[in-house]
Amino acid sequence: MSGIIVKCAVTDLCIQWVGWAIAAVFKTEKVYDLAGSGTFIALAHLSRIWGEARHQRQNIQTGLVTAWGLRLGTFLFLRILKEGQDRRFNGVRESPGSFFVYWTVQALWIFITLLPTLILNSEQRDVPLGSTDYIGWGIWGLGFATEAIADQQKWNFKQDPDNTGKFIQSGLWALSRHPNYCGEILQWSGLFLSASSVMRGPQYLSVVSPLFLWFLLRYVSGIPILEKQGMKKWGSDPAYQNYVQHTPLLWPWPRF
Repeated sequence: MSGIIVKCAVTDLCIQWVGWAIAAVFKTEKVYDLAGSGTFIALAHLSRIWGEARHQRQNIQTGLVTAWGLRLGTFLFLRILKEGQDRRFNGVRESPGSFFVYWTVQALWIFITLLPTLILNSEQRDVPLGSTDYIGWGIWGLGFATEAIADQQKWNFKQDPDNTGKFIQSGLWALSRHPNYCGEILQWSGLFLSASSVMRGPQYLSVVSPLFLWFLLRYVSGIPILEKQGMKKWGSDPAYQNYVQHTPLLWPWPRF
């Protein structure tokens, strides 16, 4: 099992570093997210092939990762084609060294996030499907719908010329300031839960997958950057101040 996971880790790094070399030459970040989601899909299927097991849980798990990667990867690629650039890479795309760090961090994100699925697909031992699987897949489904709907709502909002310069506070965005990230965390939490059905001993440490993703989005690369941009753009707007004050940051808990 460990050999398969090592092969996946090496493959992950190779794909990201080849992507970095191409992106650095052309000084573009347009393939960054596409390469990331594509690597998720590739590693899910490769781990299943290398593991040589064809249990139903593995097939479903791999299918769910594929569905996530195809939807999100396509959405992000179309978005950057339309917008022309990703503000995360301002001042980075021209520096090969800094760019390399971003691509290497993406490799780390992919491996840690996908680790429960890699463990599952490397495991020969099978366990009958049970409540843990169905609950996990239900959480994944809720997260998938949340992320997809939130992304589409924001896309539609930004396409309306009447909304130019405005911030979205309708739909799922009225319940959370970052509902897409909420959905993302739910999906990988659900996949860990299902994969845990066949785990033993130290394999349970792969719970770091959803925890790492939550930490990354909440404190590093997602929410902090967007919140800072929002305050810079609309911080003096009373409507935005009211939105921030009364709308949960991530989890849509009711505020009293």
